[in-house]
Amino acid sequence: MSGMRHISSRENPAFKALRRLADDPRGHGSALVDGIHLVATCFAQGIGIRQLLVSEGGQASAEIATLLQGAAGIDCLSLRDSLFRELSGVAAPTGIAAVIDIPQAPAELSPGDAVLLDAVQDAGNVGAILRTVAAAGVRNVLLGPGCAGAWTARALRGGQGAHFFLAIREQADLLAALATGPATPVATVAHGGTSLYDLDLGGPVFWLVGNEGAGLSAELVAAAKLRATIPLAAGTESLNVAAAVAVCLFEANRQRSATR
Repeated sequence: MSGMRHISSRENPAFKALRRLADDPRGHGSALVDGIHLVATCFAQGIGIRQLLVSEGGQASAEIATLLQGAAGIDCLSLRDSLFRELSGVAAPTGIAAVIDIPQAPAELSPGDAVLLDAVQDAGNVGAILRTVAAAGVRNVLLGPGCAGAWTARALRGGQGAHFFLAIREQADLLAALATGPATPVATVAHGGTSLYDLDLGGPVFWLVGNEGAGLSAELVAAAKLRATIPLAAGTESLNVAAAVAVCLFEANRQRSATR
């Protein structure tokens, strides 16, 4: 870690730059990763850290001190606690954050399944979906226009480090992506589809997942080869989109495990 510089004013140019980055990570090609767990994951996964931010209160933390010991050569800023909270967006941040370069996804999709998100607008849902996708062993995630940013602070908190195990493509042309591989496009619909548990999910699947309220666009539903509906108890309308993704991915894993 290089010499630590202190910021105590909102008018500081470095703080203003961090504020702009927090508001628009994709536009800057970098993201603000907040919290001990996420920063430690960046170190463990070899993610390029451009800058470390530490709150005044955070400097008393033994865990943060340990992280800083491995930060040789990284620019480090000390921020007044109120300024750090403003960047973090949470009431009680752990006291450390990192500015990282957003990893670039490979040009081609990896073999296997992919999850394609159509206008999923809540960043918390996006983060939870990414966490589920990584846990299910899927690598490819495509976010179409209208989706919340994958690298916003809220999505990163929801992902809990899953971002760094995925190939994430934002502003993707979902219709075009359906033609890029042998996977079967499956549209997830709240009603009128084949029961998820009656589908043969043994081969690779491109899971099409829609907006929290409106669902999938008509164009994507029409382009899918299959429509899947998760059977629910009488009187219930739908699952949260992140929960629905989890049910679908782990049903596919269950079928494939049974086959093996």
